Amino acid sequence: MPLSELHSAAIPLADSIEYQSGSVVSREILRKDTGTVTLFAFAQEQGLSEHTAPFDALVYILDGEAKITIAGSPAAVKAGEMIIMPANEPHALQAVKQFKMLLVMIRS
Repeated sequence: MPLSELHSAAIPLADSIEYQSGSVVSREILRKDTGTVTLFAFAQEQGLSEHTAPFDALVYILDGEAKITIAGSPAAVKAGEMIIMPANEPHALQAVKQFKMLLVMIRS
C-alpha cells in the first residue's frame, strides 16, 4: 500500500510490511521534526547489533518474537507486547522467530 493511502484509513498494520528471507526490511510511515514511526520485518535469526540512540524509542511487536537486549539485560518480547528502549542506553534486537515491529522514536 502506498504511503499516501495510509492517511485517514484504518489498515491492518502487520500487513503493511512483508518478511524477506535473510533480511531486515523497514518502512518509514511517518516522519516529523519531533519523531518517526517505522515498521520493521525481521527474518528469523536476523537482528540489529548493539547501538545507541539519542532519543527514547518504543517498540511494539506486531507478530512473532524478538530478543531485545537493553544495557546488557535481555527481554523476550512477543506479539502484542511493547518495550521502551531509553535514550543513550545500548540496545540490540534479534529475531527469536521472525517478527514485525512498530518503532516509535520521540525526539523531544
